[in-house]
Amino acid sequence: MAFSDWLFNTIAPVYGLFFKRQVKHFKEVIRENKDVFDLLEYDKILDVGCGTGALAYALSDLGIKVSGVDPAKRMLKVAKKKIDSVNVDCSMEDVLKGLPLENDSFPVSIMSHVAHGLKQKERAVMYEEMKRVTSDFVIFHDYNGVRHPLVDIVEFLERGDYFNFIKVGEEEMKTHFKSVKKVNVSKRTAWYICEV
Repeated sequence: MAFSDWLFNTIAPVYGLFFKRQVKHFKEVIRENKDVFDLLEYDKILDVGCGTGALAYALSDLGIKVSGVDPAKRMLKVAKKKIDSVNVDCSMEDVLKGLPLENDSFPVSIMSHVAHGLKQKERAVMYEEMKRVTSDFVIFHDYNGVRHPLVDIVEFLERGDYFNFIKVGEEEMKTHFKSVKKVNVSKRTAWYICEV
């Protein structure tokens, strides 16, 4: 088992504690940025790296059919309990190993706070796979480069590629997508809206 798989399976119950707060935050971001990109115009969305399901729940509660995928079994176990009341399908899949989906299966796919945790070569694989299964736009909801000491410590402990991602993530995306528009949606978070 890879370190990241072990880590996210271990901390899944802790992530579950922040579920309601995350749902509220995602709904606010979606509503406040409708003029930039209106997710509510789409009838279905793929949530890659759905974790405990907070973003999937928020999207579904706003009327969108959501399919979520995540490689961490315990994250999905928490998600299935939390999202039982909404129209979300979740399955254990790893974007780095390929998703069991046809090309252009979804008009939009979205990934929240996952890209920065992947190494640069893994992100290249992930960009291509998300692009393959998406017909219109891929959105990365992730860090924008405004750092906080506590986040720096947590991300250092997670052993991801946070420090590199906040420097090169946007430029990296531009080598995989037709266009990339970065929109700050909160103090430390941006949407990287990538046209397929």
